[in-house]
Amino acid sequence: MDVFNKISELLAEIESSSPSDAQSLETFRIRFLGTKNVIKPLFAEMRNVSSDKKKEFGQALNHLKTSAEERYNLLKKEVQLKSTQDEVSNMDLTLPVDSGFTGSRHPVSIVMNRMINIFEKIGFVVEEEREIEDDWHNFSAMNTPDDHPARDMQDTFYLKDSEKFLLRTHTSSVQARVMTNQKPPIRIIAPGRVYRNETISARSHCQFHQVEGLYIDKDVSFADMKQTLLYFAREMYGPDTKIRLRPSYFPFTEPSAEMDVWMGTDTETTKRLTKGTGWLEVLGCGMVDPNVLTNCGIDPEVYTGYAFGIGIERTAMQKYNISDIRLLFENDVRFLQQFSAVI
Repeated sequence: MDVFNKISELLAEIESSSPSDAQSLETFRIRFLGTKNVIKPLFAEMRNVSSDKKKEFGQALNHLKTSAEERYNLLKKEVQLKSTQDEVSNMDLTLPVDSGFTGSRHPVSIVMNRMINIFEKIGFVVEEEREIEDDWHNFSAMNTPDDHPARDMQDTFYLKDSEKFLLRTHTSSVQARVMTNQKPPIRIIAPGRVYRNETISARSHCQFHQVEGLYIDKDVSFADMKQTLLYFAREMYGPDTKIRLRPSYFPFTEPSAEMDVWMGTDTETTKRLTKGTGWLEVLGCGMVDPNVLTNCGIDPEVYTGYAFGIGIERTAMQKYNISDIRLLFENDVRFLQQFSAVI
């Protein structure tokens, strides 16, 4: 048979082939593209073709080979699509779904969301801001000027080659930004991560989380703050929870206090947690210092307010009996999976 006729015959066979499954597609591939395909022997016929026909013969062979490759790729896509369609059409949609592995919420997120929900019920609005803060909003606006001794209470992470920008040491900077941009009444909570240059141990870390609250309006009193915090404690720890307020000091509140909740001394756990006193410190609070209001453009002769700050990690450790704060930051899957059933 003339080699040109053979090429035409194989080309027609390639173009008319339409394998319907993977097996017939593989047969097509072996016949036209395999190591011993039917096209390869035709290249050996080049020496038998007259010189004036060699170019035409070579072009015909190359076209034949290219056509086989293109046809195979097209047929492969068609067979894969048909296989997928058959799989879907044969799928039993009444079978139960295997949900597989379910992720878990982090204990810090669980506790933070719980606190947010408690305060949202009584009208507090969530406000969030930047973690890289300037010195004025973090310190100066909160009644902590450059020479104030309270700056020594917090060892701060400053950005490299900068004395102006830092990693915020508390979410009070959110309060400062809200007070300078909003007019009273203001009722917000500011949840978020903060940083302090502290030695990492079982009870302290260089990063942790807070939920800070701020309420500013006319005639806001210390009694209003106490009632709000009592409501929070009973929602968080149980309806019979008792609290106490102890005098303390914070540069941005006056008077200031720390709030404890009564945990009792009935078990070894509560004895250890409360250091034998039965009382567990959970937050700091106080009436907003008039200097803070003035710094943020609010008239202290017209408005008063209170603020409070709650540490999330300490509450989470108490709630879930976690003995080492470092577990909350190591992302050990074995530890986190224990909270997969907690909403």
